[in-house]
Order: sequence, then structure tokens, then C-alpha cells
Amino acid sequence: MKKLLSLMAVSLFCFIGSANAQKTHVSKTQMPYVEFGLKAGLNVTDIHGPTTSFDTKVSAFGGGLAHIHLSEQIAVQPELVYSGQGAKQGIGGSKFTFRLNYINVPLLFQYMILDGLRLQTGPQLGLLLSARIKSENNTTSDIKDKYSTADFAWIFGAGYLFPSGFGFDARYNLGISNINVVGDYNRNKLQNRVFQLGIFYQFVR
Repeated sequence: MKKLLSLMAVSLFCFIGSANAQKTHVSKTQMPYVEFGLKAGLNVTDIHGPTTSFDTKVSAFGGGLAHIHLSEQIAVQPELVYSGQGAKQGIGGSKFTFRLNYINVPLLFQYMILDGLRLQTGPQLGLLLSARIKSENNTTSDIKDKYSTADFAWIFGAGYLFPSGFGFDARYNLGISNINVVGDYNRNKLQNRVFQLGIFYQFVR
């Protein structure tokens, strides 16, 4: 699985680099063209389960993007983003924090309306980097073997790009795959839920 994810990521950025190189001498009015960018922000994350209750936690995300204009109103935007996720939970009178760290690869389809406003949706593939549980007394344990190495989600969101190249966006990442791999994992499915609020800078032409 990790080899497949690595191959997909390499292929994706090779495609982006090729597209950008081909458009170096092409004006912005000719399609397609590529604009790269950086992004960062806050996550409000949770884990959803039918038989288990979790509380939200706040963490951060950051990474890069490639905004590929196919027409004046339609664009595709692949990204590579580090994302801190997880949740909090009370167990036996004690509170624990589940820290799940991912490298996420969203592929967004964007529709631009008005001046700078964009609606976006699309799939996201996540690769689990680490998973730890932290107790109230700051004891930390590795629990990566209890979670799936891959996570699939669908993104819904909107953003706004200013003429300067700065922008902001808000997203909801709805986990659609079961990240639980222990016990009766078919009965006790766990899925990531992430609300993101961030800023980005797009190197506009």
C-alpha cells in the first residue's frame, strides 16, 4: 500500500511539473495553466463511531497545492498536506487524547464564481504517519497498529482568492473508510471527521 501511495504521489507531481513546464511561455488567457501555492491552518477533528463516543480536538495542517485552470471557471487542484487529526475521549474517569497524523493527498474539483469565490469538492487519500494516545499524566503510547495505514475521505468546501494571491478556505473532510483494524472492526467502524479553516498563498501570474 505504501509503495502504491508513493508511486501515485510521484506520478502526480511529475504530471504537475510537466504541465507547468509546457506553459512557461503561454499567456494566462490560454488553458490549461498552473499556479502553485502554500497553505496552512487549523483542524477541528473528531472520530465517528456507532458504539464509541469521542470529543473534538484542535490541531494544525500545512502543505502545498497546484491550481490547474482548465477553463476560466473550472480548475483541478491536487494538494500534498500534513494534517494533525484524532480526538479526545474519557475512559474510566480519565481523559485521553488520540493523535493521528496523516499525509493527505486531496484532488479537488473547483468551480469559480463571482470574483475570487470558488466552490470545491473531491476525494482525498490519507497515509497514516503516526498514531499515539496521551493520558492526563502525559504518558504516551504508540497505537499505530490499531489503525489502518490508509484513509479515504470526501471533501466539501469553499474558498476565496484575493488579487494579491492570498486567500482563505473552509472545508469539511468526511471520512468514508473504516480506520479501525482491531477487535470487531466491521461492527465498530471508526471514521475521521475534520473541519478545516485555513489561509493560502497562490503564486498568481
